[in-house]
This record gives sequence, structure tokens and C-alpha cells, in this order.
Amino acid sequence: MQWVHEAPSSGHPGIRRSTQLIRRQFWWPSLGPDVEGYVRACSTCAKARTSRQLPEGLLEPLLIPRRPWSHLLVDFLTDLPDSGGFMAVMVLVDRFSKGCKLIPLKGLPTAMQSAEAMFNHVFRNFGLPEDIVSDRGPQFTSRVWESLCARTYCSREQQRWSEFLPWAEYAQNSVIHSSTGLTPFQCVLGYQPPLFPWSGEPSDIPVVEEWYWLSQEVWERAHVRLQRALRRQRIQADWRRRPHPSYQVGQKAYR
Repeated sequence: MQWVHEAPSSGHPGIRRSTQLIRRQFWWPSLGPDVEGYVRACSTCAKARTSRQLPEGLLEPLLIPRRPWSHLLVDFLTDLPDSGGFMAVMVLVDRFSKGCKLIPLKGLPTAMQSAEAMFNHVFRNFGLPEDIVSDRGPQFTSRVWESLCARTYCSREQQRWSEFLPWAEYAQNSVIHSSTGLTPFQCVLGYQPPLFPWSGEPSDIPVVEEWYWLSQEVWERAHVRLQRALRRQRIQADWRRRPHPSYQVGQKAYR
């Protein structure tokens, strides 16, 4: 069986083909079961055989946000035709509302350049997010956060005041005003960005209070719909998959 199945001229045939080759010159009562058992136990065939089982691993979805622009997806379009000196685009997607920001860039940015672009086009208007996901990996996301934190201490030269206008704007929009009892962020967005915690208590101004509770109601409805959509996506994704098996240390497995 070994000679017929593993010979270079045979090429590790399957059970039926191996049985046919052996029967041309040999026979014994248990030939069929013996050949089947030998072929199934062949390690070379097991390594090369295309698996007919469902792929392992069920869907592990990302956390569903509860408000706009708190959880972002970041990706880049590069090597585009030159357009006014721009050859790349940073794509920022809000995982809650699915809204996006498209930021033109000179090329693939560094972590510092990414942090500045995000702050100037998104964070200054919606506050700092709680989470950023990028295809470039967690190391890139970590460097972006480090660059964003270090940016506030990179220079104190008065000649570069224009570079710090977004930070001044962000700080101004985070200060509580006596006339409303809320920050501008809270009045416009219905929430205060996470760097400046807010108790969530309604304002004494009726119009502002109405806007706040209306925003909360809309966001809650959107959150429920996102949960329903996620359940449908999970069913569709797991339909042709199976749970990942548990492997012990040192256990051998063929992939």
C-alpha cells in the first residue's frame, strides 16, 4: 500500500484510485478497508487535502456606540492622480451614524500628521473619540494618540499661533457658559466630549433641555436599530462558519 500510494509515479491518489492500482496486481479479503484506512491516515494527504469543513471562528463584532463620533474607523486611499498637490485621502467613518469625513493629503501621513488631520477636521467639531480602529494596526492607532497628546507641548513660539487655533477652539467650546449652564458642545451636540466629563444633568434653559433629551431619544433609537442590524449580520456571517475549536498546548493539527 505504501509503495502504490506514495510512489512518485502515483502522486498520493485517493481511496478509490489507490484501491484500483493495488487490485491490478494484489488481492486479499480486507483490501478495501485496509486501503481506505491507510489513505485516511496518510499525513501528506492530510496536509494537502482541501478542508470540506466550515471555516472556524464566529463573528466577533465591534462594540456598538451610543452617540455620534465616539467610535471611528480610519482608512487611507493612496497613490491617486495628483490633484493640486494631493495624492491621498484619509477616510474617517463614524460607526454610529455611518457619516464620513474625507480629508485630502499630500501622501500617506505619519502618526503626527494623522493626528493633526483628525483633530483639525473632526475632533475640533465633535470632540475626541473613545475609540479609533484602523487597518494599519493597533500600533499605528497608539502612535496617533501619543502624537495627539504630545502635540499640545511641541511648541510655545508665538509665531506659530495659527497652528494652535483648533486647540483654542476646542477649549472654548468645552467651557460652561453662564447663560446656558452648558458648554457649546453640549448645546450643539447634546453631549460633552469625554476629556471633559459632564454629569448629564439637564439645563435650566428650557430650549437647551428639550434639545438634549431629543438628542438622547434619537441616539437611543439609532442604537437599538444598530443592535438589530448587528444581529442580522452575525446570523449571516456565522451561517457558514463553526466555532473555533479549543487546542491544548503541544497538540498537533493540520490546517
